Amino acid sequence: MSENKIPLAGVIGYPIAHSKSPLLHAHWLKTYNLPGHYIPLDINTEDLEVVLRMMPKMGFVGANVTIPHKERVLELADLITDRATLIGAVNTLIFRPDGKIHADNTDGYGFITNLKQSAPHWNPQSGPAAVMGAGGAARAVITSLLDAGVPEILISNRTKIRAEALRADFGKRLTVVDWVQAGNMFEEATTVVNTTSLGMIGKPPLRVPLDGLRAGSVVTDLVYAPLKTNFLVEAEQRGCFIVDGLGMLLHQAIPGFERWFGLRPEVDTATRTAALR
Repeated sequence: MSENKIPLAGVIGYPIAHSKSPLLHAHWLKTYNLPGHYIPLDINTEDLEVVLRMMPKMGFVGANVTIPHKERVLELADLITDRATLIGAVNTLIFRPDGKIHADNTDGYGFITNLKQSAPHWNPQSGPAAVMGAGGAARAVITSLLDAGVPEILISNRTKIRAEALRADFGKRLTVVDWVQAGNMFEEATTVVNTTSLGMIGKPPLRVPLDGLRAGSVVTDLVYAPLKTNFLVEAEQRGCFIVDGLGMLLHQAIPGFERWFGLRPEVDTATRTAALR
């Protein structure tokens, strides 16, 4: 990119109007007085490849990728990081000067960094983790929890076969629990994570019994609309230390922003406020 070109980045999804990423990146660009723009790109699946190949020629240095394109981009990228391959999904693209598309997944980084910042006392080795859900977000969470040193992960999903597929991929540190027994996972877990969309505004509630939650355990929900889900409200009432899902969204954006705009941003109170606007 020539010196006088303004770097462009964006988020690709279908639909995309709900995304908080443009608010977040605009806040950072303004805060650090950097040249650049970050825009929402509503691109359907049929047009995805054509758009990706054209973006570097239009001045784009990279992009975030969200539903429903996170798996499809794996087939279109020229270079893929090990963690994106392991997770089986992509959320961050870097368009290299030679025109090649470099694909990464920073969701696991965002999840674990949020946990460590919001619950500094959290000790991953203190006991098993219980994870609800078995989609792409669960894969990112499991990868990062295992890397952090969690000794065992109990996983439960409404469709059991998807949880069993994760155990096949990640090995014997995962134990699959029937969805009707999901509440029993909490009795020994010191870390509890909801990676499903249950409890989100417009989605069905999370109907897993929470009476097994241990006081003092760290409980986090990837849902951030509402910011404090009923799951987190009840966990807090039971003496758990709760972490909302907004921080994961903010922290997963850091590596991409740094690569695209040349500065590593910080997640602070002003960042959270900007994303919640």
